[in-house]
Amino acid sequence: MASALIPTEHVGTIVWLGHQPDPVVDKVIVACPRDAMPLTFAGYAGESHAGLTRASCGRVLAQYRRGTPIRNTRQLCLVSAEEMAQVAASLGMADFDYAWVGASVVIAGIPDFTHIPPSSRLQAEDGTTLTVDMENHPCQEPAVTIAKARPGEGRAFKAAAQGRRGVTAWVEREGTLRLGQQVRLHIPAQRAWAP
Repeated sequence: MASALIPTEHVGTIVWLGHQPDPVVDKVIVACPRDAMPLTFAGYAGESHAGLTRASCGRVLAQYRRGTPIRNTRQLCLVSAEEMAQVAASLGMADFDYAWVGASVVIAGIPDFTHIPPSSRLQAEDGTTLTVDMENHPCQEPAVTIAKARPGEGRAFKAAAQGRRGVTAWVEREGTLRLGQQVRLHIPAQRAWAP
């Protein structure tokens, strides 16, 4: 039987790792850069999004009442360096701090990153593997965070980040991610849904 996941030729490089120790307060994201990120099945210890389960939020209101305990498929926020550069350019910013968007992992080199298929895997050379949940739609917190760091900038973040906000993911195989490490994209071996 053939594998249900196909390794692709798309290999990205981890260019930034971040840790958001506390939940968002007053719509401001506080994230700290890291050189390495040891991951367990619960995510990154001490990270505000870590845990095997989480309370359901507005993203799944059609399925659950807010606050219902569900499996945590949003342990990590993965974004593309190239897509964040496009967002920065749309905002007229010469530089961009990945901490402003609460990024856990920033990857360079995988095209159309925000639209990689759900259930894709990003696997490091040592076997550490992240499973993609789905596109991470833009929210207001980065706009508020950018405006606080750079008064007068960031208000248009939601529009600029549409289709470029990256994906959420969870840990399928434990290990440690490191700056400069490469990850290979593996995609599901299935055709697109066509009802």
